[in-house]
Amino acid sequence: MKLWINGKEADVPWRNLYDAVRSPQDGGYTDQVVILNGYQTRENLPLSENDEIIVIRKGEMPGKDELEQMLRARHTPGVYEKIRHARVAIAGLGGLGSNIAVSLARMGVGHLHLIDFDEVEPSNLNRQQYRLCHLGLPKTEALQKEIAEINPFVCVRTDCVRLTEENAASILQDDMVICEAFDCPEAKAMLVNTVLAECPGKVVVAASGMAGYGSGNTIHTRKVMKNLYLCGDEETPAQPGRGLMAPRVMICAGHQANMVLRVLLGELDE
Repeated sequence: MKLWINGKEADVPWRNLYDAVRSPQDGGYTDQVVILNGYQTRENLPLSENDEIIVIRKGEMPGKDELEQMLRARHTPGVYEKIRHARVAIAGLGGLGSNIAVSLARMGVGHLHLIDFDEVEPSNLNRQQYRLCHLGLPKTEALQKEIAEINPFVCVRTDCVRLTEENAASILQDDMVICEAFDCPEAKAMLVNTVLAECPGKVVVAASGMAGYGSGNTIHTRKVMKNLYLCGDEETPAQPGRGLMAPRVMICAGHQANMVLRVLLGELDE
């Protein structure tokens, strides 16, 4: 029977999963994580021709081939091949941007461009993907460290810089999709207008309205115009008594990450 074990073709006599992956050290498999066709299992399932098996020793980082095989099996090969070559920029690495970046890294988007000029502060920790050990670090550096723990094979470029009308087009020239994740309305408008005017063909996924703790069901995604999508409730800015809370911010970030995925796969709203 032909199987694929950790990305390598193998012609084996076995017909059951744990006969194929039994650990020679202890004769069992308690020290291993076993993934069959993208899904972890502890059952000794029957095998079929061309099944894909990934075996990872517990507590160890899988190699690049093993991780890619896992993602390919979970996403289906056609989906993974599209996103692994994609280049996505995240402009602003706060509550929106840090969560978007982590979602895209977990999906296996191959190239992430992280842009922010700020440092991690205590006030960030209620909704952003940073930890106490990151306090005082540039957000670009801290988030790059986080992504390396999640998927060390994502190619991460960082720019610790403030985007302006003068530099945005050149800094973003290699990116396919740009996530606008700023706090300031003026910065949001600047980025959207600059990219649409000076970067033909690039898609912007922007956000507006995710403050407070109102219903998450009011957050939505809509196509504003060609190459521009907007996520949020479009009504609820941050203000005294209605701050930015993790749940709604993360819901909006999830909308943005999902729209990026749809753009990369050609699933565009008309």
